[in-house]
Order: sequence, then structure tokens, then C-alpha cells
Amino acid sequence: MKDILVIDDDLELCELLTDYLQGEGFSVSTVNHGVTGAAEALDESHELVVLDVMLPGLNGFDVLRKIREQSRIPVIMLTARGDDIDRIVGLELGADDYLPKPFNPRELVARIRAIQRRTEQLEPAGARKTTELKVGDVVFNATSRTVKRGGENIELTSVEFNLLEELLANAGDVISREDLVQKVLGRRLSAYDRSIDVHVSALRKKLGHSSGGSERIRTVRGIGYIYCRPENDA
Repeated sequence: MKDILVIDDDLELCELLTDYLQGEGFSVSTVNHGVTGAAEALDESHELVVLDVMLPGLNGFDVLRKIREQSRIPVIMLTARGDDIDRIVGLELGADDYLPKPFNPRELVARIRAIQRRTEQLEPAGARKTTELKVGDVVFNATSRTVKRGGENIELTSVEFNLLEELLANAGDVISREDLVQKVLGRRLSAYDRSIDVHVSALRKKLGHSSGGSERIRTVRGIGYIYCRPENDA
């Protein structure tokens, strides 16, 4: 993951990020308009997008919607500090991570590296011990990158896919939020960070309830989450 696209109308910030990211070995392109940014993100010449919420033409959420209609390219949203709604909406629309402005460029690089590590882990399919996981009516296939519920394909973002893999691999056991953030997002859990909870919520909506009407993913208050095994599941 070397080619980064920055979509932000702050010219000074774009220049700063270009200099810093190039110094870290990345190739950087910048776009300052929402419509142009959406088109650029979908031309398949980039490997990750850094996307601001406030943009002329199309706002960042609309740009993200257009990207997710056609692509699973990793997206890091830039949001206003303290604006939890922007963060939640961005994650629900399929953003992989977010950073509140203003931020330290080193933190952005750390988030990019975390996504890079996750992506690289997915590439050598032969290195996986288990290519298919089945719990109840949900079938997860790591090789084909598909998830089916009752034979129906379920479209997931890359983060949701990795999250479901961790939950299914540990079905019946509680996984702490700290472990999920580390394994799925590739970073440590920080105070007031609710991103993993938003991803779990989005995953719940896409999977729906089990055939018995119960929640597939249950919250264990103060600890984390558990993917519930059906009673008749071995």
C-alpha cells in the first residue's frame, strides 16, 4: 500500500500531508473537490483514501457512498474534533477508520500502517489455517472473501469482514473490545474510541437476527462481544 489519495479542500493541509507522507515512502495525490475526488478514488490507481467530511461539490459522506457502491478501497475519514455524529455516520457508511482534526501526521501514518498490515495479512490466502467458518446459517469463506447467510450473499466492508472472522472463529466465547480493536483495526483501544462498536452495530444490521429471532452478536457489558452459537450447533 503505497499510493495514497487525499481528498480535502484545505490546500495547506494537503501540502503538509504530501510532504510528510512522501517522507514516509508513500506516493500522494491530492484532490480538493468532492465530485473530482469520488471519480479519482474509483479509477483504481490508488490504494487508500484520506477523505475530509467538509468538501465543495459533494460532502465527504456522499463521496464515501459513491466509493462504496463500487469499491472496497480503504478509507480514513477526517472529522471535526468532538463531532461524534460525523464519526459514527462515516463508519456506518463504510469508512475503515477516522481521525479528528486537528491531528498529528504521525497518527495518520500509524492508521495507514495498521490498515496496510491488515491488507497484507489477507493477501496470502494459503497462510490461513481455516478458509471457511460456519456458525448456524452463516458461512464465511476467507479464500473467496464471501459471506453467506442462509445461502444469500452479504456484502461487507473490509473491516466488517475481518470483524466477523474474529467473532465466528471465537463463536461462543467473549472477545474483549481491546482485543477486537487490536486484531481488527490494528491499533490499541483509546479512551472514548467507539469505532469498533459502530462496526459491530453495522455488522448486526447486515446479518439480521438468527432464525430464532435472537441477536447473533451479543454485547457483554463492560467486556466486549460474543457471537452466539445456535443451541443445535455442534
